[in-house]
Amino acid sequence: MPRSPFLPRHEDLAATIPVFPLPGVLLLPAGLLPLNIFEPRYLAMVNDALSSDRLIGMVQPFEQAGGDRLPGVYDVGCAGRITSYDETDDGRYLITLTGVSRFRVSKELPTTRGYRRVQSDWSPFRGDCDDEAPIRIDRGRLRAGLMPFFKSHGIEANWDAVDNTPDGKLVTTLAMICPFEANEKQALLEASDGTARAETLMSLIEMANLSNGTEERRH
Repeated sequence: MPRSPFLPRHEDLAATIPVFPLPGVLLLPAGLLPLNIFEPRYLAMVNDALSSDRLIGMVQPFEQAGGDRLPGVYDVGCAGRITSYDETDDGRYLITLTGVSRFRVSKELPTTRGYRRVQSDWSPFRGDCDDEAPIRIDRGRLRAGLMPFFKSHGIEANWDAVDNTPDGKLVTTLAMICPFEANEKQALLEASDGTARAETLMSLIEMANLSNGTEERRH
């Protein structure tokens, strides 16, 4: 997908970023993630991000918090830039993050104003800040898997829009919105490139259909 000129380049990414651990939520480079922010610590995080580089790292927790212990998070997340922002009458923030680049958590730092921060290593994901190389997906295979998958999860789809969305954007959107488990979302995030992510996506859909007994039989 073509990269927006308003997003930072790899060399401009900060060594320290705030992170938002949110179960089951995936952000990918060039993806759009709307968020409803209402907790005081995350309101503070958004305020601080807006006054600096507008970057927030999305990470998935892999365990529950216990007592004073913060939940553990996966080592790889994706940073997004706040590209849309609105404040509601009741004090919430409605923001949209546009995915910039994945990062590896080098070290977690002390919390600031209640929210978490990490030292981020961007070097394994230099390609995320470039225009994504074209990918090709088997549209027939994908559609055959998506139809029973969406039906079993009660998801309504505009199939004309699905058919007309470019491959890269379609894979990114489906990977972000499909109701996969946290470890499955993480596998999509950590896929080496768009083609590998497309293959992982289709495999996850087909495995879910098998588990649900909704696999479309093909001869």
